[in-house]
Amino acid sequence: MGNRTSSLRRELGLGGAVVTGLGSILGTGAFVSIGLASSVWGDTVLLALPLAAVVAVFSGLSSAFLAGRFPVAGGTYEYGYRTLSPWLGFSAGWLFILAKTASAASAALGIALYLGSGSPLVPVVFAAAVTTLVAFGLRRTTWVNSALVGVTMLAIAWFAVSGLVGNELAMLDLSPFDESSSLLAAMAFLFVAYTGYGRIATLGEEVHRPDRVIPLAVVVTLAIAAILYIAIAVGGRATGGEHWGALIEPGFTGAPVVRIGAVTAMIGVLLNLVLGLSRVWLAMGRRGDMPARLAVLDRRTQPVAAIVVSGALIAATTLLGDISLAWTFSAMTVLLYYGLTNLSALALDRGRATAWAGLVSCLGLSLFVPLEVWLTGAGLVVAGLVLRTVSVRTVKPAG
Repeated sequence: MGNRTSSLRRELGLGGAVVTGLGSILGTGAFVSIGLASSVWGDTVLLALPLAAVVAVFSGLSSAFLAGRFPVAGGTYEYGYRTLSPWLGFSAGWLFILAKTASAASAALGIALYLGSGSPLVPVVFAAAVTTLVAFGLRRTTWVNSALVGVTMLAIAWFAVSGLVGNELAMLDLSPFDESSSLLAAMAFLFVAYTGYGRIATLGEEVHRPDRVIPLAVVVTLAIAAILYIAIAVGGRATGGEHWGALIEPGFTGAPVVRIGAVTAMIGVLLNLVLGLSRVWLAMGRRGDMPARLAVLDRRTQPVAAIVVSGALIAATTLLGDISLAWTFSAMTVLLYYGLTNLSALALDRGRATAWAGLVSCLGLSLFVPLEVWLTGAGLVVAGLVLRTVSVRTVKPAG
């Protein structure tokens, strides 16, 4: 019999929280975004990567602060509900669902890309398999996640070192930087490559001593990710390929370690996003913003219905078949989501300088997202608000 009142078990320590963050970050960040960004902005990406990391740190500290104060599932959906308003809280949750469903679809499409398959069924099959794994519980998921992250980090290290050995770095070509908006546009695009740390906060109800573990895990995760990303960018550039950041360029496509690492990275992202998305669906079900069935936990305290919905929507999104479009859309929604995160932190402490910096940077960078993506996102947000209005409210709102 399902249970609508039980809390999720606290099963994650510092190591598990860091692994969760890295598993969410490294796949599409390392194996998709750097390559896509470099094809547009070239060497400007070498400047945009560390600057995007700084912006991510500001918002990450706000997430950690809020997770310590409200150690429950749902992330900024819950924070916004408690500190701002129900409508803004819902908007944050809906933005998370839109952004991370798109990111997860990118990861699933990436798996097919690195396997050399053009079949639209491959991403769907992987989405279904990962969804099944997550339904078996957090502990088992964390074991698999640790193995995936380990292989991925080894592959990234191999790529970076092999790119530098026997090659020389030429002078940087910053001609794309001649346009004043190019660096900011690249930062907006790359910001999403760091935001997997949000998964740590989303799982706040399942982390031991969240007030201490989550802030430390966020900082450690971002530091490791920034180092690895810069290593990829430098190592990839040294190969002299047209798209120097893409790990699928000639000379590396035949390297088994890169292909294996890319696949494990994408599976890890997919796994962690199903995990994070299901917790937001769970929180929305608890408050009655979505069907109450999503709040039901099974005997292992797993929100199976929420997990299944997350996986099904990811699988459906993969049928769009465009990694670049999904990633750009994700960038816009993620920037707005973390804008609300910083706003929630400021509602509790107006003097938090890092929250002000995070809010201004997120809103500023969002202005450099293409207009057509904005219009699409705005339409989907309105659709979500309409859905909230007509949803069956069978669970009494909390708080």
